[in-house]
Amino acid sequence: MKVLLAALNAKYIHSSLALRSLKAYADPEGKYTVVKEYTINNRVEFIVSDIYKEKPDYIGFSCYIWNIEMIKIIARRLKKVLPGIFIFFGGPEVSYDGREFLEANAFAELVIKGEGEGTYKRLLDLWTAGKDFSDVRGIVYKKDGRVFENPNAEPMCLDDIPFVYDNVDELKNKIIYYETQRGCPYNCQYCLSSVEKGVRFLSADRVKRDLQFFLDNKVKQVKFVDRTFNCSHEHAMMIWKYLMEHDNGVTNFHMEITADIMRDEAMDMLKTARKGLFQFEIGVQSTNEMTIEAIKRNATFGGITDVVKKIDEGENIHQHLDLIAGLPYEDYESFGRSFNDVYNLAPEQLQLGFLKLLKGSGLRRDAEKYGIVYADEAPYEVLYTKEMSYGDMLKLKAVEEMVETFYNSGKAFTVVKYGIEHMGNPFKFFEDLSIWWGENGYDEISHSKMELYGRLFEFYKQYEPLNDIVPKIKELLRFDIYLGDNMKTIPESLKRADDESEKAFERDFYNVSENVEKYLPKLMDYSPKQLLRMCRIEFFDIDPFTKEEKKTAVLFNYYGRDVILNKADAVTVWRE
Repeated sequence: MKVLLAALNAKYIHSSLALRSLKAYADPEGKYTVVKEYTINNRVEFIVSDIYKEKPDYIGFSCYIWNIEMIKIIARRLKKVLPGIFIFFGGPEVSYDGREFLEANAFAELVIKGEGEGTYKRLLDLWTAGKDFSDVRGIVYKKDGRVFENPNAEPMCLDDIPFVYDNVDELKNKIIYYETQRGCPYNCQYCLSSVEKGVRFLSADRVKRDLQFFLDNKVKQVKFVDRTFNCSHEHAMMIWKYLMEHDNGVTNFHMEITADIMRDEAMDMLKTARKGLFQFEIGVQSTNEMTIEAIKRNATFGGITDVVKKIDEGENIHQHLDLIAGLPYEDYESFGRSFNDVYNLAPEQLQLGFLKLLKGSGLRRDAEKYGIVYADEAPYEVLYTKEMSYGDMLKLKAVEEMVETFYNSGKAFTVVKYGIEHMGNPFKFFEDLSIWWGENGYDEISHSKMELYGRLFEFYKQYEPLNDIVPKIKELLRFDIYLGDNMKTIPESLKRADDESEKAFERDFYNVSENVEKYLPKLMDYSPKQLLRMCRIEFFDIDPFTKEEKKTAVLFNYYGRDVILNKADAVTVWRE
């Protein structure tokens, strides 16, 4: 007998923790279970043919809002080419309406509700023994043309679930996901975690053993899937302290935290962490008080502000702040204010997301009450609300594209921040940029990295509020380009006239051992010729760090990058 567990991840770099966990608990030796991972970018024909070649007896799909529509197409086709196959489903997209899902889809035989490890093990034991499974808790199933729903499975002790990783080579260049807790103490109405009450944790000893595996193998990044990583101060402190004490100098750990419950003890300790060891994602969602109350978000923006600023003081942790468009009581102007509030906290990334009304969530239940209209198909994105028209949502989509392209990507971090600082309204800047971008048809074509820089300069030259700083913008755009890469060519509009004395300055610089020792101590073993290729000295008509009109030479070291922004180390080596 063979059971194939299939995941359709959103991107190639993602991996399925859920299916690995099912297999590790129920069938650690892989006697009956095979895990196959695809992406939503694979062709349906490829996935169907690949599964067909395995000739499984049972197929289980891990279902989420981003893959459910594609999974239904694949499952329907598999039922035709493998008519004797038993197809079952699990995951948040089917857990909360299993009965309706089975009634609507003839190819579907069974749904695992909620936590799946124990349920899958009981099913596997019965399937391999050829016994009836109808008494298993935590399932919805079909029998004799009818649908039956059993009581939920009992919550598991997390320590009973084995660590799912034994070989990180198969996950090279992918994000590794890890959980130390299940459940959430909060009741946010847009989230499924509000359905499950209480929080369960892995034991400290188990967590430390697991983390040491990642440290020993020097994986690039571990992303915690814990809903609120720091909901227990003691649990979070234990992990942060262990990782700081056993830091391998390489691995980055990403956590989703609630900022306003962070204690001074934690922030003081975190300031001493290696730069780049931790990365925090903080859900602000909105700064509109009526909105926060409606979605039962307990966090106060004032509390978030204080914590974000204190963390930022350490200059060692990448902070990613989230906003959601389409929430109750938030109109276009209100969202603009929320955007400005969050932008002014200077996060490394500002994620502008759009509300999805997930099955089982409070906002989906209360959609009519709040006048929220959403798409019938997954991912159930909000189309408009009483306060926010469909046209407004489209404008925010365009704003999001500009934020992603020029701010979150880091491509034009310096020049965007300076332009916004000069005009004073972050949301209006991105709004005006998005309107100009659309009017020129740039939203309909793809762009190379250099074309993006050239077009952004084109916008600045035509943008009246910033006309008086265009010369500085040109210099800062060149600065941003060279912070990212040692480019051989840049847009014509940004080029600097050749100057033999400047070229001679760079050649001579690397021949002076004192310069190399002072500015490039880790590259002392390389020859001047090699350093000329590995680094770059560029002259600017302003000081790009202070924005003063002083001719300045900056050394870009591409072998010593800033781990927070992944930019070249840059330092002034000469100033007028």
